[in-house]
Amino acid sequence: MTTARLRLVLVDDHAMVRAGVRAELGDAFDIVGEAADVAEAINVITATAPDVVLLDVHLPGGDARAVLDACVAAVPATRFLALSVSDAPEDVVATVRGGARGYVTKAISGPELRAAVQRIADGDAVFSPRLAGFVLDAFAGGAAEKDDEIDRLTPREREVMRLIARGYTYREVATELVLSIKTVETHVSAVLRKLQLSDRRELAKWASSRRLI
Repeated sequence: MTTARLRLVLVDDHAMVRAGVRAELGDAFDIVGEAADVAEAINVITATAPDVVLLDVHLPGGDARAVLDACVAAVPATRFLALSVSDAPEDVVATVRGGARGYVTKAISGPELRAAVQRIADGDAVFSPRLAGFVLDAFAGGAAEKDDEIDRLTPREREVMRLIARGYTYREVATELVLSIKTVETHVSAVLRKLQLSDRRELAKWASSRRLI
């Protein structure tokens, strides 16, 4: 008796990355869709209802949390595994809080990734070793207050916050995120208001204390 192969969707804004993952996994799983940004990811995932989604964390149009917020309830049988270059604690915790079952970095080998996908499909949680501690700390309550503060921000506000805290000018943020300077200013004002901070200097200290930069 033949066992049906797992159905996967690949979400990453770099075509070369998707091609590499397809080459590594295509002989073991059925790749039923690909997406390069948040809107495309939501459409593909809800249309195909795959077994597992390999999900990059930072995408044009938002981040993994935006995809998860739109899809977790819509396709409840689908499981999500984050695959990212980022190992920042806030990315890991926000993605898991959004509904992902695991988080691995792109340093993972092909065989390790195949095993991770299978484990996620089987209902396990999978994390790159160093990242598991972030999740344990957060859900044990040690980082709960900090995560609640971060969760007040929209995906786009988190992106803007991170760049401003690193010292980017409004113009540089606008270029990086393909926004108008006026839109960046609006997002910064919203971030400062939600976090109850006075200026960019306080924002930088706030982000640094939480290891967000």
